[in-house]
Amino acid sequence: MNGKERLLTRAIVRPPSTNFSDGLTSVDLGKPDYNTALTQHATYCEALQSCGLTLVSLPPDDHHPDSTFVEDTAILTSRCAIITRPGAETRRGETGTIEKTVSQFFDDICWIEPPGTLDGGDVCEAGDHFFIGISERTNEAGAQQLADMLWVYDYKSEFVDVRNVKSILHLKSGLAYLGNNQVVVIDELASREQFRGYDLIKVSAGEEYAANCVQINELLLIASGFPLFEKQLRELGYKTIPIDMSEFQKMDGGLSCLSLRY
Repeated sequence: MNGKERLLTRAIVRPPSTNFSDGLTSVDLGKPDYNTALTQHATYCEALQSCGLTLVSLPPDDHHPDSTFVEDTAILTSRCAIITRPGAETRRGETGTIEKTVSQFFDDICWIEPPGTLDGGDVCEAGDHFFIGISERTNEAGAQQLADMLWVYDYKSEFVDVRNVKSILHLKSGLAYLGNNQVVVIDELASREQFRGYDLIKVSAGEEYAANCVQINELLLIASGFPLFEKQLRELGYKTIPIDMSEFQKMDGGLSCLSLRY
């Protein structure tokens, strides 16, 4: 129902800056350790390479402490690229470097314009269909602009309002598409009409953070420390790569946040 899954070949990444701990966060899990974050990011990059991706690595950006979460700055499809307008004003300066980088690989580039705001973490690609989250960072105007842009390139989309789901910052904090019509969801999203017709993989209570996982070609990146979810995935035949994400979790970040994959 969603078309053929695309083969991913590249990923844009950016290591955390020295002032990473000064970034935005809505959770109270303590201050991240910079050196540990660097080590975890390096492990993440190695995992991307093991999935067959060539990395485009940008230098750390001390002017933007959240800039390691590159996913929020662009939507990269097989047909076009969309440069976002992040919902947090302090993050809007991140898109300039991303636009320059993306323009090396994409001929067709679009931009989210005011008054729209859009974070890439609110956009879940499911084949030729996109789920667009409306959240505290992505407003209705930004979501509609993205939907209109995607329509031009023959993609369908629908909105998922997550503003009343207080346990997640972005849509993809509680949702992941794994291909083959399978969707990982937290309990608060499982009953949504938008996901009717999909095969749902529900994350166990207490392991909700693990819902932010990333299917890359034949491998599945998952956050380590969530044994019930990992066991569930392995029983379904997935080849998983667990990665320690503790320092990024402290800053509202997950596995998908750390790269732009295309």
